[in-house]
Amino acid sequence: MSNAVVVGSGPNGLAAAVTLARAGVSVTVLEAEAELGGGTRSGELTLPGLLHDHCSAIHPTGAGSPFLRSLDLAAHGLHWAFPEIDLTHPLEGGDSAVLVRSLDDTAAGLGVDGPSWRRLFGPLTDHYDALSDEILRPIAHLPRHPLLLARFGLAALPPATLLARRWRTERARALFAGLAAHAIAPLSHPASPAVGLVQGVLAHRHGWPVARGGSRAITAALADVLRQHGGVVETGVRVSTLADIGEADTVLLDLSPGNAARILGDRLPPRVARAYRAYRHGPAVFKVDLAVHGGVPWRDEASRRAGTVHVGGTLAEIAHAERDIARGRMPARPFVLVGQQYLADPTRSAGDLHPVYAYAHVPHGYLGDATGVVLDQLERFAPGLRERVAATAVTSPAGFERTNANYVGGDVITGANSPWQLLARPRLARDPYSTGIPGVYLCSAATPPGAGVHGMCGHHAARSALRHLGLG
Repeated sequence: MSNAVVVGSGPNGLAAAVTLARAGVSVTVLEAEAELGGGTRSGELTLPGLLHDHCSAIHPTGAGSPFLRSLDLAAHGLHWAFPEIDLTHPLEGGDSAVLVRSLDDTAAGLGVDGPSWRRLFGPLTDHYDALSDEILRPIAHLPRHPLLLARFGLAALPPATLLARRWRTERARALFAGLAAHAIAPLSHPASPAVGLVQGVLAHRHGWPVARGGSRAITAALADVLRQHGGVVETGVRVSTLADIGEADTVLLDLSPGNAARILGDRLPPRVARAYRAYRHGPAVFKVDLAVHGGVPWRDEASRRAGTVHVGGTLAEIAHAERDIARGRMPARPFVLVGQQYLADPTRSAGDLHPVYAYAHVPHGYLGDATGVVLDQLERFAPGLRERVAATAVTSPAGFERTNANYVGGDVITGANSPWQLLARPRLARDPYSTGIPGVYLCSAATPPGAGVHGMCGHHAARSALRHLGLG
């Protein structure tokens, strides 16, 4: 029997391990921290009884992941919970844009821009299964659905600020700007709509759910599948060099390229070492977890029922803020993503006290305290929030990197979404998962298709490893 070692137990590391174990490979997962999961962990960060997600929180990519959907994770304790409203984007004066799973209902709420929203998202949503087969893999492949991929590409390639001109109202433009801002990149860059398009399609096809019992339930389910297939998980094992791993027929690294280069050292071919060391990390996030009496007092009623709220104001405001953070400047009004997971999963609350998750986009390696700025942004659309806050917990960019070495400088998506890195991450290669060392592969979110709790990076890397082992 072939044996494999996977370094790192984030969702991609576990997905790689599960893929290998299901193929009959003996697998050991080594995790440096005391707890499994990487970005998919949860705990009581503010007050006893309140459950907060440490990093990843809302899971459209998880619900829509072909790999995760193939595993029957419900049999292993993972259950998706859906809010009444998937997403809102409040605007000044108490108005808001509302995104729900129903494409027709979302379009109706956008008024004169509804038909244009439907024309953009309808065909992509209707054919999501085929589309996912094209976009959740390396860019360089022979398309099975070329016309569908071309439709997506024509919308995804121009800057988001240009694509947004198809809509006449600020409501529709801001709604799309918030979706596109998930790339944590300037909206004026080519290909900046790509992430927003995927987020919107996922919302209309699968919704924006949370994991009941916290994001840690995703980790627990994957680990359970792995153990069922004979896999072993060891925590508190920090790998510093390839020699620390011992004998293995194949090794997969759920690591950032820079960390992989340090571990692989002189074994790494010079051209690959140069590419890994030149790999660019993007802006950071600054997270503020709140314990709130009665929930956030949003001005608009829809946001009080939404699992996710995008706080950033107009398209122009969001574009300005994202440009500033990419240039290393902290904006006065950053884009803030708010998670109200307890609305879909009431077990996270304690009576009238509710956990609220909020993070702002900030410059890479930001050293300041953005707590006040985040609360100011929330107060713009939810006056009186501060009076309801019973406790606060803060995670700075350095704090994210301290508990997860992949989050270099607080970059929680493991790499800048620049046009080049969207096309060729972590390097330009026929097999982007290969490190150039026979049998050693990179499987983190620095590889295609990038960030998100979908496990596809790990799954594809494991398939490369299986081909190396003659099992693919």
